[in-house]
Amino acid sequence: MKEDPELLNALFKDKQPAEILAYFLDKYKGKVALGSSLGAEDQVLTDMIVKIDRKTKIFTLDTGRLFPETYQLIEKTNRKYQINIRIYFPDTVQVEKMVNEKGINLFYESIENRKLCCHIRKIEPSKRALHGMKIWITGIRKDQSLSRFYNKHVEWENENKLLKINPLLNWTEKQVWEYIKFNHVPYNELHDKGFPSIGCMPCTRTVKPGEDIRSGRWWWEDAGHKECGLHNRK
Repeated sequence: MKEDPELLNALFKDKQPAEILAYFLDKYKGKVALGSSLGAEDQVLTDMIVKIDRKTKIFTLDTGRLFPETYQLIEKTNRKYQINIRIYFPDTVQVEKMVNEKGINLFYESIENRKLCCHIRKIEPSKRALHGMKIWITGIRKDQSLSRFYNKHVEWENENKLLKINPLLNWTEKQVWEYIKFNHVPYNELHDKGFPSIGCMPCTRTVKPGEDIRSGRWWWEDAGHKECGLHNRK
C-alpha cells in the first residue's frame, strides 16, 4: 500500500532531518537509496545516514565530465565512512551516438541539446540506480532555486514510482556548512574556490558575490531552465 505523502508531510513538519531519515531507513530497510552528487548537502546526508545505517545504498552518477576534485571526494568519503558509494555510468552506445551526431559540447548550442545530454548522462543511469528502491533521498533545499521553493519533505516521484524524500528541505546554506564543520564532513575543495553548486566541468562555473548559488550551473541559459531533469519533472 502506497503511503500518503501529505500525511507524511504533516508528520514530519517540525522534525529534524535525522529524524526523517531514521523513519524511512527503519521502515524501508534495504529499499532506500541516497542519490548523491557529492555536493555539500549530499555529504551532510551521507554523514547522517551512515550514523543510522551504514549499509544504506548511496550512489552517484559519473557522467564522464566531472571535475577531478569530485572523483577525489568519492575516494575520501569512502575511506572516512568505510562505505562503497555505488557509481553508475551512462550507456556507452547512447553517449557515442549523441556526441558523434551533435558534437562533444553540444549542450552549448541549445536547451534541447543540453537536456538530451543530461538525459543520457544522468536521468537514464539514475533509473538503473533506483530500480527496486522504494525511497529516494535527495539533498534538495528550498533556497537553492526558485524551482525548488515549492518542494516538500515527501513527494511521490512518478517517473520512478517511489517516494522522494528531501530531509534538508528547510535548511539554510548556513546550517549545511555549520553541520559540515562541526562534524568534520569531507566536502569538495571547489566549494572553497567559488563553486557553491558543482556538476559537470563544462556546465559549471564560479559564482560571483551576490549571485544566486545555482547561477554557475548552465550559466548561458535562462534561469527558469536550470534543472537537469532529475528533479521537478512535469
